[in-house]
Amino acid sequence: MPIATPEVYNEMLDRAKAGKFAYPAINVTSSQTLHAALRGFAEAESDGIVQISTGGAEFLGGQYKKDMVTGAVALAEYAHIVAEKYDVNVALHTDHCPKDKLDGYVRPLLAISEERVKAGRNPLFQSHMWDGSAETLSDNLAIAQELLERTRAAKIILEVEITPTGGEEDGVSHEINDSLYTTVDDAIRTAEALGLGEKGRYLLAASFGNVHGVYKPGNVVLRPELLKELNEGVAAKFGKAASPGPFDFVFHGGSGSTEQEIHTALENGVVKMNIDTDTQYAFTRPVADHMFRNYDGVLKVDGEVGNKKVYDPRSWGKLAEASMAARVVEACRHLRSTGTKIK
Repeated sequence: MPIATPEVYNEMLDRAKAGKFAYPAINVTSSQTLHAALRGFAEAESDGIVQISTGGAEFLGGQYKKDMVTGAVALAEYAHIVAEKYDVNVALHTDHCPKDKLDGYVRPLLAISEERVKAGRNPLFQSHMWDGSAETLSDNLAIAQELLERTRAAKIILEVEITPTGGEEDGVSHEINDSLYTTVDDAIRTAEALGLGEKGRYLLAASFGNVHGVYKPGNVVLRPELLKELNEGVAAKFGKAASPGPFDFVFHGGSGSTEQEIHTALENGVVKMNIDTDTQYAFTRPVADHMFRNYDGVLKVDGEVGNKKVYDPRSWGKLAEASMAARVVEACRHLRSTGTKIK
């Protein structure tokens, strides 16, 4: 199937919310990690989301120029071609983009999609994320309003992060403290500024103790039940049904979470969960194993010629793809999206 159309992407999110499951959103940084994500979705018979962060896009743009837009566009165009061979629907998304990178990343990508839509085509990306968590909520929402107007016109869904996720990702960092919990007032102010769908669809990355990266149990207290409070508080304020809730939530910093924490989040409106740290490790682990097992083949030790069969990138690249794909399958199982693909 091709990359999801705007209509199919909306259907995917509606199905997830109604069925209380979520799509893994897998960060990719190469054609190979893209294939690993697509393969994992196909093997799990799950639709899914592939996303590119600012750092990932810069890496994809090549180390000579490190151009984020070039990198993101190149992989997106590649994905539009190769995704045809996988029997699932996949949406393309750009991950965390702070204020100082909007003009060098999201806004140029939006302009490309705007031109495509004017020409009668579908947008290049299906959703973009604005990460204003380092700004005041007022400034954050003001920028979100501007972006939402543009994404709506371009048939794109906006993701907004209104309060911080702890840890560090691509240069955006926040301390692990009590600010990692979104309040009902934060949620109400968001609904007042962005509406509840009538101004354009958006995904909400609310904070319930989330932290990017790797952390040991006990360092952070996740409170996914907080999402229910946010939905109920906004529903009461605006006269909406409390179930399934007015917001489509995103779970950030999910690596290392327990299945119970994940399932509580799903019950309370999470439709997308970002996965990066775990899939990075899954990709790299078999590469390290291959190198250690075949060091005298991948290196020209003591003047020998080495073994081309083991230093050929394909020999270890295939192992890396398979391992990462297996981790994506596991994520689909945790998020209850296995077997839910749109036929």
